[in-house]
Amino acid sequence: MMSRLIFILLFLVATLSVFSQEKQKFLTFNGYFSMMQSAMFDSVSGPFVVDNLLHNRLNFKGYVNDNITFAAEFRNRLFTGDMVRSNPSYSATTGNDEGLVDLSWNIFDNQSVLFNTSVDRLWADFNYGKFQARVGRQRINWGQTLVWNPNDIFNVYSYFDFDYIERPGSDAIRLQYYPDYSSAFEIAIKADYENNVTGAALYRFNTHGYDIQFMAGLFNSEDFVAGTGWSGAIGSLSFRGEATWFQPAKNFSDTTGTGIFTIGFDKTFRNNSMAQMQVMYCNNPADMLTFGSIYKGSMSTKEIAFSHFSAFCMYSYPLTPLFNISLSAMWFPDLKGYYAGPSFDYSVAENVGLSLYWQHFESQISDPGTRINMGFLRVKLSF
Repeated sequence: MMSRLIFILLFLVATLSVFSQEKQKFLTFNGYFSMMQSAMFDSVSGPFVVDNLLHNRLNFKGYVNDNITFAAEFRNRLFTGDMVRSNPSYSATTGNDEGLVDLSWNIFDNQSVLFNTSVDRLWADFNYGKFQARVGRQRINWGQTLVWNPNDIFNVYSYFDFDYIERPGSDAIRLQYYPDYSSAFEIAIKADYENNVTGAALYRFNTHGYDIQFMAGLFNSEDFVAGTGWSGAIGSLSFRGEATWFQPAKNFSDTTGTGIFTIGFDKTFRNNSMAQMQVMYCNNPADMLTFGSIYKGSMSTKEIAFSHFSAFCMYSYPLTPLFNISLSAMWFPDLKGYYAGPSFDYSVAENVGLSLYWQHFESQISDPGTRINMGFLRVKLSF
Protein backbone atom coordinates (compact mmCIF):
# COMPACT_ATOMS: atom_id res chain seq x y z
CA MET A 1 0.00 0.00 0.00
CA MET A 2 2.77 2.42 0.96
CA SER A 3 4.78 1.74 -2.21
CA ARG A 4 1.93 2.62 -4.55
CA LEU A 5 1.11 5.80 -2.61
CA ILE A 6 4.74 6.88 -2.84
CA PHE A 7 4.75 6.05 -6.55
CA ILE A 8 1.69 8.24 -7.24
CA LEU A 9 2.91 11.02 -4.92
CA LEU A 10 6.27 11.29 -6.66
CA PHE A 11 4.56 11.44 -10.03
CA LEU A 12 2.15 14.15 -8.91
CA VAL A 13 4.90 16.20 -7.26
CA ALA A 14 7.01 16.05 -10.42
CA THR A 15 4.04 16.99 -12.58
CA LEU A 16 2.91 19.88 -10.36
CA SER A 17 6.42 21.25 -10.07
CA VAL A 18 6.74 21.37 -13.83
CA PHE A 19 3.31 22.86 -14.41
CA SER A 20 3.93 25.50 -11.76
CA GLN A 21 6.71 26.99 -13.86
CA GLU A 22 6.08 30.20 -15.71
CA LYS A 23 6.66 28.56 -19.07
CA GLN A 24 3.79 28.00 -21.43
CA LYS A 25 1.91 24.87 -20.39
CA PHE A 26 -0.81 22.74 -21.93
CA LEU A 27 -2.95 19.94 -20.48
CA THR A 28 -5.37 17.73 -22.42
CA PHE A 29 -8.22 15.69 -21.01
CA ASN A 30 -10.56 13.15 -22.59
CA GLY A 31 -12.29 9.90 -21.85
CA TYR A 32 -15.58 8.09 -22.10
CA PHE A 33 -18.49 6.75 -20.11
CA SER A 34 -20.26 3.53 -21.03
CA MET A 35 -23.02 1.32 -19.72
CA MET A 36 -22.99 -2.35 -20.74
CA GLN A 37 -25.59 -5.00 -20.00
CA SER A 38 -24.48 -8.62 -20.40
CA ALA A 39 -26.10 -12.04 -20.23
CA MET A 40 -24.40 -15.45 -20.15
CA PHE A 41 -26.15 -18.79 -20.72
CA ASP A 42 -25.59 -22.18 -22.34
CA SER A 43 -29.02 -22.34 -23.99
CA VAL A 44 -32.04 -20.08 -24.29
CA SER A 45 -34.08 -22.47 -22.14
CA GLY A 46 -31.43 -22.59 -19.40
CA PRO A 47 -30.64 -20.16 -16.57
CA PHE A 48 -29.16 -16.73 -17.36
CA VAL A 49 -26.31 -14.96 -15.57
CA VAL A 50 -27.03 -11.24 -15.90
CA ASP A 51 -24.58 -8.42 -15.10
CA ASN A 52 -24.20 -4.69 -15.61
CA LEU A 53 -21.03 -2.62 -15.95
CA LEU A 54 -20.76 1.16 -15.69
CA HIS A 55 -17.36 2.09 -17.07
CA ASN A 56 -15.69 5.50 -16.93
CA ARG A 57 -12.24 6.32 -18.32
CA LEU A 58 -10.28 9.51 -17.63
CA ASN A 59 -7.16 10.36 -19.65
CA PHE A 60 -4.86 13.24 -18.68
CA LYS A 61 -1.84 14.28 -20.71
CA GLY A 62 0.50 17.15 -20.02
CA TYR A 63 2.89 18.74 -22.51
CA VAL A 64 5.64 20.51 -20.61
CA ASN A 65 7.61 21.41 -23.70
CA ASP A 66 8.69 19.79 -26.95
CA ASN A 67 10.79 17.26 -25.04
CA ILE A 68 8.82 16.27 -21.92
CA THR A 69 5.36 14.73 -21.68
CA PHE A 70 3.41 13.23 -18.77
CA ALA A 71 0.29 11.05 -18.76
CA ALA A 72 -2.09 9.54 -16.22
CA GLU A 73 -5.10 7.40 -17.20
CA PHE A 74 -7.73 5.93 -14.90
CA ARG A 75 -10.38 3.19 -15.17
CA ASN A 76 -13.42 3.46 -12.91
CA ARG A 77 -15.82 0.51 -13.05
CA LEU A 78 -19.02 -0.27 -11.18
CA PHE A 79 -20.08 -3.94 -11.38
CA THR A 80 -23.51 -5.20 -10.37
CA GLY A 81 -25.33 -8.46 -10.97
CA ASP A 82 -25.11 -12.21 -10.62
CA MET A 83 -21.34 -12.66 -11.03
CA VAL A 84 -20.54 -10.20 -8.25
CA ARG A 85 -23.12 -11.82 -6.00
CA SER A 86 -22.37 -15.49 -6.67
CA ASN A 87 -18.62 -15.63 -7.37
CA PRO A 88 -16.59 -15.35 -4.14
CA SER A 89 -13.35 -14.58 -6.02
CA TYR A 90 -14.82 -11.95 -8.37
CA SER A 91 -13.79 -8.91 -6.35
CA ALA A 92 -10.27 -10.23 -5.74
CA THR A 93 -9.80 -11.01 -9.43
CA THR A 94 -11.14 -7.61 -10.50
CA GLY A 95 -8.98 -5.73 -8.01
CA ASN A 96 -5.84 -7.69 -8.82
CA ASP A 97 -2.94 -5.60 -10.16
CA GLU A 98 0.01 -7.58 -11.47
CA GLY A 99 2.29 -4.59 -11.88
CA LEU A 100 5.35 -3.85 -9.75
CA VAL A 101 3.25 -1.21 -7.98
CA ASP A 102 -0.35 -2.01 -6.99
CA LEU A 103 -2.49 0.75 -8.51
CA SER A 104 -5.90 -0.92 -8.26
CA TRP A 105 -8.41 -0.37 -5.48
CA ASN A 106 -11.77 -1.95 -4.71
CA ILE A 107 -13.38 1.17 -3.28
CA PHE A 108 -16.73 -0.42 -2.52
CA ASP A 109 -17.39 -4.14 -2.28
CA ASN A 110 -20.45 -5.84 -0.87
CA GLN A 111 -22.59 -8.82 -1.78
CA SER A 112 -23.88 -7.53 -5.14
CA VAL A 113 -22.01 -4.29 -5.93
CA LEU A 114 -18.33 -3.76 -6.66
CA PHE A 115 -16.66 -0.44 -7.49
CA ASN A 116 -13.04 -0.56 -8.67
CA THR A 117 -10.70 2.22 -9.72
CA SER A 118 -7.29 1.58 -11.23
CA VAL A 119 -4.46 3.38 -12.95
CA ASP A 120 -3.29 1.62 -16.12
CA ARG A 121 -1.14 4.46 -17.51
CA LEU A 122 1.20 6.62 -15.45
CA TRP A 123 4.35 7.63 -17.30
CA ALA A 124 6.82 10.37 -18.06
CA ASP A 125 8.29 10.64 -21.55
CA PHE A 126 11.52 12.39 -22.53
CA ASN A 127 12.68 12.82 -26.11
CA TYR A 128 15.63 14.58 -27.64
CA GLY A 129 16.63 14.28 -31.27
CA LYS A 130 16.67 10.60 -32.21
CA PHE A 131 16.39 9.38 -28.62
CA GLN A 132 13.25 8.74 -26.55
CA ALA A 133 12.83 7.39 -23.02
CA ARG A 134 9.57 6.54 -21.23
CA VAL A 135 9.38 5.54 -17.56
CA GLY A 136 6.34 4.29 -15.67
CA ARG A 137 3.19 2.30 -16.39
CA GLN A 138 2.84 2.16 -20.16
CA ARG A 139 1.87 -0.07 -23.05
CA ILE A 140 4.76 -1.57 -25.01
CA ASN A 141 3.30 -2.94 -28.22
CA TRP A 142 5.71 -5.07 -30.27
CA GLY A 143 2.99 -6.97 -32.08
CA GLN A 144 2.60 -6.85 -35.87
CA THR A 145 -0.46 -9.07 -36.40
CA LEU A 146 -4.04 -8.21 -35.47
CA VAL A 147 -5.37 -11.09 -33.33
CA TRP A 148 -2.59 -13.15 -31.73
CA ASN A 149 0.74 -11.45 -30.94
CA PRO A 150 3.55 -13.79 -29.83
CA ASN A 151 6.02 -10.86 -30.11
CA ASP A 152 3.99 -8.89 -27.56
CA ILE A 153 5.91 -10.17 -24.53
CA PHE A 154 5.33 -7.19 -22.24
CA ASN A 155 1.53 -6.87 -22.08
CA VAL A 156 -0.43 -9.52 -23.92
CA TYR A 157 -4.18 -9.10 -24.27
CA SER A 158 -7.24 -11.20 -25.08
CA TYR A 159 -9.00 -10.65 -28.40
CA PHE A 160 -12.31 -11.38 -26.69
CA ASP A 161 -11.99 -8.51 -24.20
CA PHE A 162 -13.43 -6.00 -26.69
CA ASP A 163 -14.46 -3.47 -24.02
CA TYR A 164 -10.83 -2.75 -23.05
CA ILE A 165 -9.60 -1.08 -26.22
CA GLU A 166 -6.62 0.57 -24.48
CA ARG A 167 -5.24 -2.84 -23.43
CA PRO A 168 -3.05 -3.49 -20.38
CA GLY A 169 0.11 -1.63 -19.45
CA SER A 170 3.36 -2.59 -17.73
CA ASP A 171 5.55 -0.98 -15.09
CA ALA A 172 8.56 -0.53 -17.31
CA ILE A 173 11.42 1.51 -18.67
CA ARG A 174 11.56 1.84 -22.45
CA LEU A 175 14.45 3.36 -24.39
CA GLN A 176 14.14 4.01 -28.13
CA TYR A 177 16.64 5.23 -30.68
CA TYR A 178 15.72 6.10 -34.28
CA PRO A 179 18.77 5.96 -36.62
CA ASP A 180 16.60 7.17 -39.51
CA TYR A 181 12.94 7.59 -40.45
CA SER A 182 12.41 3.88 -41.23
CA SER A 183 14.28 2.08 -38.45
CA ALA A 184 14.29 1.92 -34.66
CA PHE A 185 16.25 0.23 -31.88
CA GLU A 186 14.54 -0.41 -28.54
CA ILE A 187 15.44 -1.73 -25.12
CA ALA A 188 12.66 -2.33 -22.59
CA ILE A 189 12.49 -3.89 -19.13
CA LYS A 190 9.52 -4.47 -16.86
CA ALA A 191 8.88 -6.06 -13.46
CA ASP A 192 5.69 -7.46 -11.93
CA TYR A 193 4.28 -7.92 -8.45
CA GLU A 194 6.26 -11.13 -7.98
CA ASN A 195 9.47 -9.35 -9.04
CA ASN A 196 9.62 -11.38 -12.23
CA VAL A 197 11.53 -9.48 -14.89
CA THR A 198 10.97 -9.31 -18.63
CA GLY A 199 13.63 -7.50 -20.59
CA ALA A 200 14.40 -7.49 -24.29
CA ALA A 201 15.90 -5.58 -27.20
CA LEU A 202 14.23 -5.06 -30.56
CA TYR A 203 15.47 -3.78 -33.90
CA ARG A 204 12.95 -2.72 -36.55
CA PHE A 205 13.70 -1.62 -40.12
CA ASN A 206 12.01 -1.28 -43.49
CA THR A 207 13.09 -2.96 -46.69
CA HIS A 208 11.27 -3.60 -49.97
CA GLY A 209 8.06 -2.21 -48.49
CA TYR A 210 8.12 -4.45 -45.40
CA ASP A 211 8.53 -3.47 -41.74
CA ILE A 212 10.69 -6.24 -40.25
CA GLN A 213 11.75 -6.70 -36.66
CA PHE A 214 13.94 -9.00 -34.58
CA MET A 215 13.85 -9.21 -30.80
CA ALA A 216 15.56 -11.22 -28.05
CA GLY A 217 15.73 -11.17 -24.27
CA LEU A 218 14.49 -12.73 -21.03
CA PHE A 219 10.81 -13.50 -20.45
CA ASN A 220 9.27 -13.55 -16.97
CA SER A 221 12.62 -14.42 -15.33
CA GLU A 222 12.34 -17.99 -16.60
CA ASP A 223 12.68 -18.17 -20.40
CA PHE A 224 15.12 -16.90 -22.96
CA VAL A 225 13.04 -15.50 -25.77
CA ALA A 226 13.75 -14.66 -29.40
CA GLY A 227 11.43 -13.71 -32.19
CA THR A 228 10.74 -11.92 -35.42
CA GLY A 229 7.80 -10.16 -37.02
CA TRP A 230 6.88 -8.39 -40.23
CA SER A 231 4.13 -6.43 -41.95
CA GLY A 232 3.87 -5.52 -45.60
CA ALA A 233 1.77 -6.32 -48.64
CA ILE A 234 1.37 -8.86 -51.40
CA GLY A 235 -0.42 -6.98 -54.11
CA SER A 236 -3.55 -5.51 -52.52
CA LEU A 237 -3.37 -7.84 -49.51
CA SER A 238 -1.73 -6.81 -46.25
CA PHE A 239 0.58 -9.59 -45.08
CA ARG A 240 1.68 -9.86 -41.45
CA GLY A 241 3.38 -12.43 -39.30
CA GLU A 242 5.15 -13.14 -36.02
CA ALA A 243 7.23 -15.98 -34.61
CA THR A 244 8.53 -16.32 -31.05
CA TRP A 245 10.48 -19.06 -29.30
CA PHE A 246 10.55 -19.45 -25.50
CA GLN A 247 13.40 -21.60 -24.15
CA PRO A 248 13.51 -22.34 -20.38
CA ALA A 249 16.65 -20.89 -18.80
CA LYS A 250 16.93 -23.84 -16.40
CA ASN A 251 18.08 -27.07 -18.05
CA PHE A 252 18.46 -25.08 -21.23
CA SER A 253 19.73 -27.89 -23.42
CA ASP A 254 17.53 -30.65 -21.93
CA THR A 255 14.13 -28.95 -22.12
CA THR A 256 11.89 -28.49 -25.12
CA GLY A 257 10.89 -24.89 -25.60
CA THR A 258 7.63 -23.37 -26.76
CA GLY A 259 7.31 -21.91 -30.24
CA ILE A 260 4.38 -19.81 -31.45
CA PHE A 261 4.11 -18.94 -35.14
CA THR A 262 1.37 -16.93 -36.83
CA ILE A 263 0.65 -15.29 -40.18
CA GLY A 264 -2.30 -13.22 -41.31
CA PHE A 265 -3.81 -11.44 -44.29
CA ASP A 266 -6.27 -8.56 -44.42
CA LYS A 267 -7.80 -6.48 -47.17
CA THR A 268 -9.93 -3.34 -47.25
CA PHE A 269 -12.30 -3.05 -50.19
CA ARG A 270 -13.59 -0.01 -52.05
CA ASN A 271 -16.86 -0.04 -50.11
CA ASN A 272 -14.82 0.17 -46.85
CA SER A 273 -15.64 -3.42 -45.93
CA MET A 274 -12.73 -5.49 -44.63
CA ALA A 275 -11.80 -9.16 -44.63
CA GLN A 276 -9.20 -10.64 -42.32
CA MET A 277 -7.76 -14.08 -41.62
CA GLN A 278 -4.98 -15.39 -39.39
CA VAL A 279 -3.62 -18.82 -38.51
CA MET A 280 -1.40 -19.82 -35.60
CA TYR A 281 0.66 -22.89 -34.71
CA CYS A 282 2.13 -23.77 -31.31
CA ASN A 283 4.13 -26.90 -30.51
CA ASN A 284 3.26 -26.73 -26.81
CA PRO A 285 -0.18 -25.13 -26.33
CA ALA A 286 -1.48 -24.19 -22.91
CA ASP A 287 -4.01 -26.40 -21.15
CA MET A 288 -7.49 -24.92 -21.04
CA LEU A 289 -10.21 -26.55 -18.97
CA THR A 290 -12.85 -23.85 -19.53
CA PHE A 291 -13.36 -21.03 -22.00
CA GLY A 292 -13.34 -18.62 -19.05
CA SER A 293 -9.52 -18.72 -19.02
CA ILE A 294 -9.34 -16.72 -22.26
CA TYR A 295 -10.54 -13.66 -20.35
CA LYS A 296 -8.12 -13.81 -17.44
CA GLY A 297 -5.98 -10.73 -17.00
CA SER A 298 -2.96 -12.80 -15.94
CA MET A 299 -2.64 -14.53 -19.32
CA SER A 300 0.97 -15.02 -20.36
CA THR A 301 2.19 -14.63 -23.92
CA LYS A 302 3.06 -18.34 -23.81
CA GLU A 303 -0.64 -19.06 -23.14
CA ILE A 304 -2.23 -17.35 -26.15
CA ALA A 305 -2.41 -20.72 -27.93
CA PHE A 306 -4.50 -23.55 -26.44
CA SER A 307 -4.62 -25.67 -29.57
CA HIS A 308 -1.70 -26.81 -31.71
CA PHE A 309 -3.40 -25.16 -34.65
CA SER A 310 -5.80 -22.20 -34.49
CA ALA A 311 -7.53 -20.27 -37.26
CA PHE A 312 -9.38 -16.96 -37.34
CA CYS A 313 -11.44 -15.11 -39.93
CA MET A 314 -13.48 -11.93 -39.85
CA TYR A 315 -15.51 -9.82 -42.25
CA SER A 316 -16.94 -6.38 -41.53
CA TYR A 317 -19.27 -4.35 -43.72
CA PRO A 318 -20.62 -0.79 -43.33
CA LEU A 319 -24.31 -0.96 -44.17
CA THR A 320 -24.33 2.84 -43.90
CA PRO A 321 -21.65 5.34 -42.85
CA LEU A 322 -23.14 5.13 -39.34
CA PHE A 323 -23.94 1.41 -39.09
CA ASN A 324 -21.32 -1.33 -39.26
CA ILE A 325 -21.77 -5.10 -38.92
CA SER A 326 -19.11 -7.78 -38.58
CA LEU A 327 -18.78 -11.52 -38.09
CA SER A 328 -15.71 -13.25 -36.69
CA ALA A 329 -14.94 -16.92 -36.06
CA MET A 330 -12.16 -19.10 -34.63
CA TRP A 331 -11.45 -22.81 -34.90
CA PHE A 332 -9.62 -24.87 -32.24
CA PRO A 333 -9.13 -28.46 -33.50
CA ASP A 334 -7.52 -29.79 -30.30
CA LEU A 335 -10.56 -28.69 -28.33
CA LYS A 336 -12.99 -29.89 -30.99
CA GLY A 337 -14.37 -26.43 -30.63
CA TYR A 338 -14.98 -23.08 -32.21
CA TYR A 339 -15.95 -19.47 -31.52
CA ALA A 340 -18.40 -17.32 -33.49
CA GLY A 341 -19.08 -13.67 -32.81
CA PRO A 342 -21.31 -11.24 -34.71
CA SER A 343 -21.29 -7.56 -33.72
CA PHE A 344 -23.26 -4.45 -34.62
CA ASP A 345 -22.07 -0.87 -34.13
CA TYR A 346 -24.27 2.17 -34.67
CA SER A 347 -23.23 5.81 -34.30
CA VAL A 348 -26.21 7.46 -32.62
CA ALA A 349 -24.59 10.90 -32.50
CA GLU A 350 -21.16 12.42 -32.96
CA ASN A 351 -19.87 11.11 -29.62
CA VAL A 352 -22.44 8.44 -28.82
CA GLY A 353 -22.25 4.82 -29.98
CA LEU A 354 -24.56 1.84 -29.55
CA SER A 355 -23.06 -1.66 -29.86
CA LEU A 356 -24.33 -5.22 -29.69
CA TYR A 357 -21.87 -8.12 -29.37
CA TRP A 358 -22.50 -11.85 -29.31
CA GLN A 359 -19.87 -14.42 -28.34
CA HIS A 360 -20.58 -18.13 -28.78
CA PHE A 361 -18.08 -20.78 -27.64
CA GLU A 362 -18.50 -24.50 -28.12
CA SER A 363 -16.22 -27.46 -27.42
CA GLN A 364 -16.49 -31.24 -27.22
CA ILE A 365 -13.25 -31.71 -25.24
CA SER A 366 -15.22 -32.78 -22.17
CA ASP A 367 -18.27 -34.94 -21.63
CA PRO A 368 -20.79 -33.41 -21.74
CA GLY A 369 -19.59 -30.76 -24.14
CA THR A 370 -19.19 -27.11 -23.28
CA ARG A 371 -21.38 -24.41 -24.77
CA ILE A 372 -21.32 -20.74 -23.70
CA ASN A 373 -23.30 -17.83 -25.10
CA MET A 374 -22.51 -14.28 -24.04
CA GLY A 375 -24.47 -11.24 -25.20
CA PHE A 376 -23.45 -7.61 -24.59
CA LEU A 377 -25.41 -4.40 -25.20
CA ARG A 378 -23.35 -1.24 -24.73
CA VAL A 379 -24.02 2.50 -24.91
CA LYS A 380 -20.88 4.63 -24.97
CA LEU A 381 -20.41 8.40 -24.66
CA SER A 382 -16.98 9.82 -25.51
CA PHE A 383 -15.80 13.25 -24.40
